[in-house]
Amino acid sequence: MKMESFLRSSRDALKNFNRDSPGLHVVMGNEACDLDSMVSALTFAYFLSKTLETGKVTVPVLNIPRAEFPLRTDNAFLLKESGLSQELLVFRDDVDLHGAHQAKQLSLTLVDHNVLPSGDASLEDAVVEVIDHHLLERKPSPTCPITVEMVGSCATLVVERIAQKAPDVLDQQVAQLLYGTIVLDCVNMAPEAGKVTPKDSQYAVLLESRFPNLPQRGALFQSLQNAKFDVSGLTTEQMLLKDMKAATGADLNLAVSVVYMTLEAFLQRRGLQQELCEFCHKHKYNLLVAMTISFSQNNEPFRQLAVYSSSTLYREEMSQALEKAQTPSLALSPMSSPYPDVKAYVQGNTLASRKKVLPIIKDFLKYWEKRTAPCGNLDELGDLEGVCCPGMEEGSQYHSHQCTEDPGLEEDSNVPPTPMNSLVEGCPLDDGLPKISEEAIVEKFSKMASQDAPEDSAAEGL
Repeated sequence: MKMESFLRSSRDALKNFNRDSPGLHVVMGNEACDLDSMVSALTFAYFLSKTLETGKVTVPVLNIPRAEFPLRTDNAFLLKESGLSQELLVFRDDVDLHGAHQAKQLSLTLVDHNVLPSGDASLEDAVVEVIDHHLLERKPSPTCPITVEMVGSCATLVVERIAQKAPDVLDQQVAQLLYGTIVLDCVNMAPEAGKVTPKDSQYAVLLESRFPNLPQRGALFQSLQNAKFDVSGLTTEQMLLKDMKAATGADLNLAVSVVYMTLEAFLQRRGLQQELCEFCHKHKYNLLVAMTISFSQNNEPFRQLAVYSSSTLYREEMSQALEKAQTPSLALSPMSSPYPDVKAYVQGNTLASRKKVLPIIKDFLKYWEKRTAPCGNLDELGDLEGVCCPGMEEGSQYHSHQCTEDPGLEEDSNVPPTPMNSLVEGCPLDDGLPKISEEAIVEKFSKMASQDAPEDSAAEGL
């Protein structure tokens, strides 16, 4: 059974799946659903269907809603070039993983990530294997084999497994999917881009030698790169969703998006501040980190970074964590921003991709959780449902849900009263809300944290 037949049969079996079925073995990539996640899920599921005899239906699942797939232009391009129809794909909204797990019918293999996001935490005990190339965050388990190696592409590790265990699974179509992914992830195998490793090169050469009719490396890379960077006609929301990962800590919900243009061009988009605010409101984020990337003619990356939040406190704390980071240092240099809610930087360390920046952000979120723990969740300060980027500005109340280009337009908005809480202990609100600066809040957090947990220090998290 070839890849196309496998995808069709797994899709059809899923449609007929019920409580009397033998079970599902889902192979799923991360929530960014970039080319590496998609191809690793498709090809590793195909490999498992040939080598496992559990009786379960093996299904590759793309970890995004079906409606978002057109934003993955490089994914769509490689599928078409490899002769596969998008109609054969199964997306996250096509299958109820939580229902299957509750019915004890789910086994889950993770590719291109090694821990599930908070919204899927209840699925953790269904994970039976992990293959990934990101920093290991998962705790070892005797029931879950883990393969994590910091190569340029997770597809490299998939090729390695197939070549070692079932080399006959590799045919021209499967090889082209894997080869195109490795070449794109490793920036045409160019050492100056800082992505390729010896193992990536080893298995790219293996595919080239076994399948001499593969597209020429340079031409394939350029075609995929052009497709990936084609953001013409996309809205700001679509550009942010195109390659986005999320992270959560205490009251902070944070999005990290890779944007495929220069930061100058991104910041010049008409009505950008309004659109950023609406994006955060719609998707319930109160912080956004946008990492822009472009390449020189020599395939050398040029990176810039922006931090957006309508909360000065959140924006400044996140920015300082990124500025002070040492593992790795991002070598950030401030650049001008036309918006007060956006801090902009040139990223001197051009080898630090999102893969290397995310651990910095997750360390910051752990620090934030420790710092805010004595005060409880900040959502308790008031009903923040529907609030656009909830936060506290100096001398102001919580933001209303309206997103405006000019912060001054919000001065006359109706703001619901804020209840008594741990940040204003014993302070009556009869005369209105007190003016509390960010500095006072930070100082308050620090004092309460040191009293409640003297062994923890601010330096521990950063």
